[in-house]
Amino acid sequence: MPEFRMIDTGRVRLRVAVEGAGPLVLMVHGFPESWYSWRHQLGPVAAAGFTAAAIDVRGYGQSDRPGLVEDYAMEHLVSDIAAVADAFQPDPAILVGHDWGAPQVWNSALTRPERFRAVAALSVPYAGVPARPFTEVFRQAFTNKGRFFYQEWFQEVGPAEEEAQRDVRDFLRKFYYGISGDAPDGTWPNKPAGSTLLDGMVDPDPFPAWLTPADLDYYVGEFVRSGFFGPISRYRNHERDFAWLQPYKDRRIEQPALFIGGTRDPATTLFGAVADPIAMMRPHVPGVEGHLLEGCGHWTQQERPDVVNRLLVEWLGRLG
Repeated sequence: MPEFRMIDTGRVRLRVAVEGAGPLVLMVHGFPESWYSWRHQLGPVAAAGFTAAAIDVRGYGQSDRPGLVEDYAMEHLVSDIAAVADAFQPDPAILVGHDWGAPQVWNSALTRPERFRAVAALSVPYAGVPARPFTEVFRQAFTNKGRFFYQEWFQEVGPAEEEAQRDVRDFLRKFYYGISGDAPDGTWPNKPAGSTLLDGMVDPDPFPAWLTPADLDYYVGEFVRSGFFGPISRYRNHERDFAWLQPYKDRRIEQPALFIGGTRDPATTLFGAVADPIAMMRPHVPGVEGHLLEGCGHWTQQERPDVVNRLLVEWLGRLG
């Protein structure tokens, strides 16, 4: 296990897993994960000559869990990332994010270019400052057509948390499997609006080898401790995030950038809206280097740790 440090940001205390010494590479996880989703990357990045640090995002694991929905707005999460970077080193840091961690690191690089010198993201590409809140986008594409969309299910406080917490192991197994590269087409069911997230979802036996029983035990313990209010509340801030980002709508991410996605990850194509995510990114991130991993699902660095480590370490080496 890595060394753990508690960092006081002035607003919340965040747990950070740390290995190595050298320039800071700060890793930010997504939903529903923890610092542990970077367990395969910490050692190789540290061995390459960096301080590899993976945070528990606010609301997760042993980090603080504020009690209001608005506490999980993007503006606060970006401030957390900057505060953790400041606590480690004064020099500009390198960011790596996955799933919701990807928008967090993209927007950190966008809004604080003096603090972050390079940015890598897994799974979720950068499409620029939004022209409208994402709630409007998914309601037009899904809800208004009578189709289920998981982020709509997450909007009301209470039902989604209750479903997830009723049996944490069952929830995580089904959620992780449903958008993994191992799941056959149709495992993430096309179901009517008004369904719950778990309706029709599959619990595989055995689970794919990239997530061992011990790995699942760790995640279950973290979510039994933290609950799901904070993690799910990230999805309840689309309007706040939209308003906060509007002053940056004419700015590009000019830092060196890396993107790694999976060809079987729905987030990489923005749920089917984008045929070529790397080409889509270039007007907004002109220096991006992109890679698509054939057959890989959503859990990029866990499903394909060896190739992700190789691409990430090679990219870090080119930064100088």
